[in-house]
Amino acid sequence: MAGKDTVSEIKERLTIQDVVAPYVKLHRAGRSLIGLCPFHKEKTPSFHVSSERGTFHCFGCGVGGDMFSFIEKIEGVDFKGALKLLADKAGVEIEYRGESREHHGHQERLRQALARAAQIYAVALTTDSPAYAYAKKRGLTDETIKSFALGVAPDAWRMLLETLVSEGFSTVELLAAGLIKEAEGKNGTYYDRFRNRLMFPIRDVAGRIVAFTGRALANDDLAKYLNSPETELYHKSDVLFGMDRAKDAIRTRGFTLLVEGQMDLLHAHQAGFGNTVALSGTALTEKHLALMKRYSDNLMLVLDADTAGLAATAKSAQLALRAGLRVKAARLPSGKDPADLILEDAKEFSMRVKEAKPVIEFFLVELAARERDSHRLVMAAERVVMPLIRALQSPLERDHFTQITARALGLSTEAVREAMGRIEEVKNEGDLARGGFVAPRISRLELLLAVTKVYSDMPLATHVITEYSRITEAPLPVGDLSDAILFEAERMFGEEPSLHAADELLHAFEEAVIREAYQERVTELRRAEAANDIEAMTVASKACQVLQSRLAALGK
Repeated sequence: MAGKDTVSEIKERLTIQDVVAPYVKLHRAGRSLIGLCPFHKEKTPSFHVSSERGTFHCFGCGVGGDMFSFIEKIEGVDFKGALKLLADKAGVEIEYRGESREHHGHQERLRQALARAAQIYAVALTTDSPAYAYAKKRGLTDETIKSFALGVAPDAWRMLLETLVSEGFSTVELLAAGLIKEAEGKNGTYYDRFRNRLMFPIRDVAGRIVAFTGRALANDDLAKYLNSPETELYHKSDVLFGMDRAKDAIRTRGFTLLVEGQMDLLHAHQAGFGNTVALSGTALTEKHLALMKRYSDNLMLVLDADTAGLAATAKSAQLALRAGLRVKAARLPSGKDPADLILEDAKEFSMRVKEAKPVIEFFLVELAARERDSHRLVMAAERVVMPLIRALQSPLERDHFTQITARALGLSTEAVREAMGRIEEVKNEGDLARGGFVAPRISRLELLLAVTKVYSDMPLATHVITEYSRITEAPLPVGDLSDAILFEAERMFGEEPSLHAADELLHAFEEAVIREAYQERVTELRRAEAANDIEAMTVASKACQVLQSRLAALGK
């Protein structure tokens, strides 16, 4: 707990107007300041702020209180969270009982190191640098580059390390901040984590830099995107890129627009969608959803239009629906990500956002476009759409979308309800991946290729190559991979890839390979039966039995 004097000290340094003004446009009306209430929609100002009493009150919705209750409500935090935000704003140090002053001093040092690193990177991004040329090539404006404090990590091994150490930071602090790494097998030898990369500072909801993402500038760099590791200040499952800037726009526009990467977000903000946030090196989590719900219960997913993007949309939508959010999805042209479309035609992007459908209807349309065969369409809908309906919190909404799904598939509502009743409740994100929008074999193959490319100097790559050769009896193919696939591999396996995660991917790949082989043998068997070729029938039948046994073994 914080000391009682902390509250008084904050109130001495800040006025209620200082706290409210960043969120509400205020103007003088007698002894009060008035503006449009941020907590409900209104056209005539009924939100009053009293500088004398240090309070606010809305005569429209009845909400009122002091600066702490204002921050609690508008930021969706408890008193401790409001105290922390206001203490940072006021420059007051919170003294916690049971926690040492040294601990909080250490965290402040990490924040200072990260902020200073961002300054160094930003200064290095000169208009004649390759990083600046790359940013402009990707369609970023000078205003965006400056506003989001983009920078560049020079192509040098120890530039940042030597600069920050000369300014008084210790290697222990720089390691803890995720800015440097220790050389493998060389204790006490350190080097910069980020080198020759366009740098995107990642901020927490209070606007403080907690991490970075670096986009490789060299074409032969295997890891196109590199993220800061988990630290005391940075937990990937808690942070959404751009939320510090987007939260006010989310309140104003009434929904959060979620994209997958930093470039997508920057282009969305350039196009006027200031309510956009982005995932940053991780899948959507329950903590991300809780953060979104502080500002709006409405979520719009605008993820890539390829198969992997659709799989991510299905997984994210199911989690969001279970969390009680209302979810829509915007349909992008095949093969386009948000940044591509905005660069080509920002008006079309805006149109597609306006025409976004509730996510269940989105997938009914998407699946119908992909599956021309009615039987396959029903099977795909059972795999993708039914779990989404099941995830809805409202019985009325479930019934509504059950009827819509039945009409779209030409089925009875009873059949849809029965199918939905057989779906086991999803317990975790792994279940979502197995039960949701399943990517075809080629996507798994691309991921396997990406894993070996990204982690080529690790035991993981050897393991993947060995297992791939065992499964297919062929060497791992070589091919060009898109940034999206490489990024997906990095996102799945993180900074320290595990063999367990690779085994799950290989298991799914092996199952897909065997199922495909089984279907081929079944086709051969039918042809042999039609031709009354006894020898071919025997060979194909035995092959089917062997493959069925392998599938059964995999299932165990």
